[in-house]
Amino acid sequence: MSLYDSSIYMEDIKKIADLKYAWDKFTGKNIAISGATGMIGSFLIDVLMYRNDNHNQNINIYAFGRNEEKAKKRFDKYFDSEKFHFIKQDINLPIDEKICGDKVEYIIHAASNTHPVAYASDPIGTVSANVIGTNNLLDWAGRVSCERFVFISSVEIYGENKGDTDTFAEDYLGYIDCNTLRAGYPESKRTGETLCQAYISQKGLDVIIPRLSRCYGPTMLSSDTKALSQFILKGIHNEDIVLKSEGTQLYSYAYMADAVSGIFKLMFDGECGGAYNVVSDNSDIMLKDLAKIIADYTGRKVIFELPDAVESAGYSKATKATLASDKIKKTGWESLFDIETGLHHTIDVLRSYYE
Repeated sequence: MSLYDSSIYMEDIKKIADLKYAWDKFTGKNIAISGATGMIGSFLIDVLMYRNDNHNQNINIYAFGRNEEKAKKRFDKYFDSEKFHFIKQDINLPIDEKICGDKVEYIIHAASNTHPVAYASDPIGTVSANVIGTNNLLDWAGRVSCERFVFISSVEIYGENKGDTDTFAEDYLGYIDCNTLRAGYPESKRTGETLCQAYISQKGLDVIIPRLSRCYGPTMLSSDTKALSQFILKGIHNEDIVLKSEGTQLYSYAYMADAVSGIFKLMFDGECGGAYNVVSDNSDIMLKDLAKIIADYTGRKVIFELPDAVESAGYSKATKATLASDKIKKTGWESLFDIETGLHHTIDVLRSYYE
């Protein structure tokens, strides 16, 4: 079974693709997406292909990745479509100007390590994708007449809450100890954002920066070691939910469909150089309460267990990281999924997929 066999998943795609957005801006355009098989990149592609199939948009999609077999499996529905093009490319290497033809109007940089074990086991790869990879893509954007570049950033750039605010607005800056292994992800995302500003100033690029809250959804990878991802995987495999702390960490979350709708809205209506928080409504919640929702829905219970050394090295030290959404809502964007709806969709889709 593929995700496309799930009526719930297909309805999520349709819901985002049928939003009253300025989709005409994409008609006949070329869009390149790094991290194409990842949680966010893959759903971006599914929505764009839906626009092609149901709204005759004639969008050429260039999916960047390092593993063609993985891409074939993920995009089996339209891998051979004339509008879908897999590009085998390590973004840490220079990008040939003509790799996607003469012109690429939109580039979305969604490639990054995004979970604790990856941060701890591949810290060099984590930093390089967010700094070297970002620089390579920005440089390429300047050579292919890119109309808008999208750098997918993260809640992690805010660091630890200093105790002086309840929520992080886009101008907040918390504490990060840069002399640690774990700092590789948030510090390199910060550097990536600064690189975007440098290219805006020096090369005249048009760049938008969505800062995603902690994301989840049925497009997540089975190797994802984030706490919420592990809760979901345990639940769908009929195992008890393992909580490796007291669970009092308070975070904001975004269902992957909300994250993607926010990215598209910002591509159409965000201001050049602007950074915008993207967070689902009613999705500020403690880890222990997340675990309980999943345990209750799957008929399991929550148990507590200490993390091992590798897991602990990759975990965020932030205990409160909630995001303000006022800025993105001024563009007209609205969240469509609360935390329970998003979790139920994720569990139902993945249960069918794994079965």
